[in-house]
Amino acid sequence: MHPLKQNRPLRRIVLASAVTASGLVMLLALKPHTAPAIAVAPAPAASSSAGANSGTGSGGSTATGTKTVTGDTVQTRWGPVQVKITVKNGKITDVTAVQSPSDNPRDQEINSYALPQLKSEALAAQSASIDTVSGATYTSDGYRQSLQSALDSAGL
Repeated sequence: MHPLKQNRPLRRIVLASAVTASGLVMLLALKPHTAPAIAVAPAPAASSSAGANSGTGSGGSTATGTKTVTGDTVQTRWGPVQVKITVKNGKITDVTAVQSPSDNPRDQEINSYALPQLKSEALAAQSASIDTVSGATYTSDGYRQSLQSALDSAGL
């Protein structure tokens, strides 16, 4: 038998093993292309009234055009995200994360750098059209949705 034909079965086995291992790695690394279905807490009326109460509860601040509105709680893959905004004369002056994923040290680490970036982007953009923070995609999406609901409640 020819010497090259003897090596082919071994080459096929090695090639098949490499392809199988590569396919398995790719399958395990697969992430969904779309965000998972996000459940929004059914409390927009409570959020709106909380925002209206905090605006009027600060001693006639509605006369100066200042009000605080809390957005809807958005359930993300890693936990709830909710923001509160302060609006003065039609401009966002402050954005605070009321809730964010914090079940483990990794969540806390991610949010320690993501939330300040999201806040500064929201203040600069004066809208919910903000960029996603790399490494905090789900938190960024939840932040953006909660921010938009707060802006809608504030009438912006």
